[in-house]
Amino acid sequence: MNWIERTNFSLDWMTLSVFLSLLLLALGKYLFQARFVNFIVLPFNDKYVSLDHRKRQFFNVFHILLTAFQLINLSLFVFLAQKVLLNAPVGADKSAFFYILGFLILFQTGKFVLQRIKAYVFNTQQLISQLIFSKFSYLNYSGLLICAGNVLLIYILKDSKIVIYGTILLIVFINGIGIAKLLKNHQKTLLPNFFYFILYLCTLEIAPLVVIGSYLKD
Repeated sequence: MNWIERTNFSLDWMTLSVFLSLLLLALGKYLFQARFVNFIVLPFNDKYVSLDHRKRQFFNVFHILLTAFQLINLSLFVFLAQKVLLNAPVGADKSAFFYILGFLILFQTGKFVLQRIKAYVFNTQQLISQLIFSKFSYLNYSGLLICAGNVLLIYILKDSKIVIYGTILLIVFINGIGIAKLLKNHQKTLLPNFFYFILYLCTLEIAPLVVIGSYLKD
């Protein structure tokens, strides 16, 4: 009986998390219909990235809603994945989720601040601003795939490693498309600032992943 109650409790808060994220997505679609259409076709058309960045609307409500949607679903996915792949204990489900969510918020915010500081120091604000917005846009788009993976893991194919690995591959694929398009569209801008771009990749993209990977391995 206790196990059943604990399972229902876990499903309740996870259902609430998924519902809240979908509510944010629906709100963004309702308030910004044209922008939402451009966002949905992001991997096939760069109109969303080019228009929104040109209008200097990095901190617009639509982008904030999508980022919140992405953070909730990414946190839930990390929670589900570590429970399956790392055999994490089932207890304290809700608190573990909020720890992950808090970490991701601090990580993404801290990374954003460092990127802006480095852009100011090396006088590459416009270039870095384009990089940040493009990367965030594709990461937020990945949130759609992550949300689908969460629904499968919670309600249909529970604890499925295939779903977890498949979702991770899709995340890498979508963000890989974003990086490839970014390099293609801004190659003329990147070449004169190639040294700063390599420095940016090493310190703010690769290094954090190495640190997190080492922590998880230990």
